[in-house]
Amino acid sequence: MMIHRAYLGLGSNLGHLQENLKQAIAALARVGEVRRVSGFYETEPLGVQDQPRFLNAVVLLETSLDPRSLLKELKKIEREQGRAAGGPRWGPRVLDLDVLSFDDLILAEQDLIIPHPEMERRRFVLEPLSEIAPGWVHPVSQKSVEVLLQECPEQKRFRLRGRDA
Repeated sequence: MMIHRAYLGLGSNLGHLQENLKQAIAALARVGEVRRVSGFYETEPLGVQDQPRFLNAVVLLETSLDPRSLLKELKKIEREQGRAAGGPRWGPRVLDLDVLSFDDLILAEQDLIIPHPEMERRRFVLEPLSEIAPGWVHPVSQKSVEVLLQECPEQKRFRLRGRDA
């Protein structure tokens, strides 16, 4: 059985944000082994501005699932935690789980693009990713996460002190 390394982005801006992320991390044990978890970052919303701030994190998951099966399981976890189907793009949500990268795979399908097509422009992804994977290299641009962070447009962000605050 082959074990894959997937970096996942987690976000929440409805309900009890820290608890939402903690429950999502616990639920990921069904699909693999969570090896690393970043701190939780409070961030301004993108797109739809008239909504609460988000709490974001990145995890490293080791899994035997293929990318499509992993995505299916992530969507299932989102639904179980109360994410309504068909909400507005970039709107408020209890939980958002994204596949940021999967090994060194480059994949472009209608509903699954790996690496995540927006990650290079999102500080709320790059900051926590650099925390848990400082040597990570983007498989398309071949830029390190540190370089991507330097090139990323500045966005307001606040790092929370631990996950139990």
